[in-house]
Amino acid sequence: MRNRRPRQLLAVQSVLTFVLQFSAVLLLALLLSASVAQAQVQPAPLSQSADSAAVVSPTMDALLLARKSVEKFFEQSANVVCTETVSQLTIGKNGKSDYREESRFLYQLQASTSTGSLKLAESRETRKAAFRDATRTLLITNGFASMLLIVHPEYETSYIFERAGEESIDGKPFVKISFKPVPGGSSPAALQLRGQNYPLPLSGTLWIDPQNGAITKLIAAVDSSLSDLGLQGMRSEIHYATVQFHDPEESYWMPVSATIDVETPRQHWRNVHRFTAYKRFTATIRIEDAGGKP
Repeated sequence: MRNRRPRQLLAVQSVLTFVLQFSAVLLLALLLSASVAQAQVQPAPLSQSADSAAVVSPTMDALLLARKSVEKFFEQSANVVCTETVSQLTIGKNGKSDYREESRFLYQLQASTSTGSLKLAESRETRKAAFRDATRTLLITNGFASMLLIVHPEYETSYIFERAGEESIDGKPFVKISFKPVPGGSSPAALQLRGQNYPLPLSGTLWIDPQNGAITKLIAAVDSSLSDLGLQGMRSEIHYATVQFHDPEESYWMPVSATIDVETPRQHWRNVHRFTAYKRFTATIRIEDAGGKP
């Protein structure tokens, strides 16, 4: 059976967005933009002291493989759709959820380089709308499955990557690489508040399969350096896994979950995105002559 593309395509150039939506009035909007731009700073390579030379090579090899995997990810993402389930929660002082709303969508991520730089568009077709309590303030998050832009080749000059050891997940070894922003470098994330844009300095850790460069987990955070703007902290954790397709046999590396926590001095929100039921597109070509006959 051929899969149909979602009918409604939200042509956005942002990868990462989160919006605090209040009843009746939009008081605060935070937009993490993701139109890829070239960095204006010199490359910041991994530390290569004589003592660390033995471990730098495997780390750099894993990072180079990861960049190739990320490019392939954006190419393959346009070929699939999936079910995205979103849980929007508010977290109480005890660290537990005191309110939750659930929604479900048919989801697709599309990437284009036709303009010479990477542009992303998300498509969401509502399958189950969340119950809306107008008295509640909730977080709206989009695009966090694509935070892999941190590893995209167009951002390689914007981050310092360092070895952070190894870790076994389900019995399989992964190389851990930490990243931190280069001052003055481009960022795939920017805070938009009251019409002003503020680049977000993302720091975090990657878990990379040293055999093929696939990233199985990515954690990124913003500390309290933007507290004067009302943002006390933001943390996202995204998990990826191999999705197997048949006829023909193919495996795609795709996101399976994204958890985003955003805190202000008075509020704590947590959104959980889950991506399941992946389906691959098949194409049908129909050629007609001038008389309209196939």
